[in-house]
Amino acid sequence: MSEQHGRVASRVGVRDVARAAGVSTQTVSRVINEHPNIRPETRDRVLRAIADLGYRVNNAARTLGTRTTRTLGVIASDATLYGPAVGIAALEAAARDAGRWIATAYADGSAEASVRDAADRLLGQGVDGLVVLAPHATTLPALVGAHPGIVITALHTGPGADRQEAGAALAVAHLVGLGHRRIGRVAGPEEWLEAQSRERGMLRALADAGIEAAPCWTGDWSAASGAALASPIAAAAAAPGGPTAIAAANDQMALGLIAGLRGAGLDVPGDISIVGFDDNPDAAYYRPALTTVGLDLAGEARRAVAEVLGDPAPEPAEPRLVIRASTAAPR
Repeated sequence: MSEQHGRVASRVGVRDVARAAGVSTQTVSRVINEHPNIRPETRDRVLRAIADLGYRVNNAARTLGTRTTRTLGVIASDATLYGPAVGIAALEAAARDAGRWIATAYADGSAEASVRDAADRLLGQGVDGLVVLAPHATTLPALVGAHPGIVITALHTGPGADRQEAGAALAVAHLVGLGHRRIGRVAGPEEWLEAQSRERGMLRALADAGIEAAPCWTGDWSAASGAALASPIAAAAAAPGGPTAIAAANDQMALGLIAGLRGAGLDVPGDISIVGFDDNPDAAYYRPALTTVGLDLAGEARRAVAEVLGDPAPEPAEPRLVIRASTAAPR
């Protein structure tokens, strides 16, 4: 093994790269920091030397020269739920594609002090901006107001909220198209901005169809909360004029509701149709397989990352309706 390839990667420095590439250390630094005024052949030579030597960029050192950590902060709450969990993964992939990394801090999204502490921890690491997952109606404005010089965005607000509304409207329009006129709703926690957007979309679709809104029940996004609502929903469905279909604000609550209704002796979709939202990977394997709405999470993540970086980004795809076995025409 040559001396060059026998070096311990952590001991390889900028001078070693410069010597191997036949350039100055300043040129190596410019290549590392993506300086635009570098000849392509020089850049390629430096990058080959970096790869050959196993040199690892010291982000702390690069920060001193560029005043950027190339890291985006993500504030998340309740990563045990499908939405926040896949949102983090989508943001990590979008950041990596943009040549960035993410640092994640978890907070109680309903507590302003917890969200501010998470933001302070991330900003103390010098992140280049913040993306908030699962934001609450009160804490997001407070966070933005507390850090006016920092770019702060959320995964499903702004244009993302419009697509949340559109997706929820698709779910209800599907039930209307099947012939349902008594459509109940299972909403998410009212303080969550995503729950508010989805509720607006459902109500808009009902109004567009000239249908009066049926009763609404509220869960906490979990399957357990959906199951807990099965008893009152079954009683409502059995009453004259009761709902023949339910639009749930996420798939997990729909899953719990289906299990609870079946336990109460109701057939889905024979007695009552259920539609969810999110199209999580398990939705096709529910019994019955769940009709739901899918969002372009990867596209939403790219939009959020681009907004923090001040870059243009293509619009995410529109929401899509995925029809499966949990919905049918009313009897």
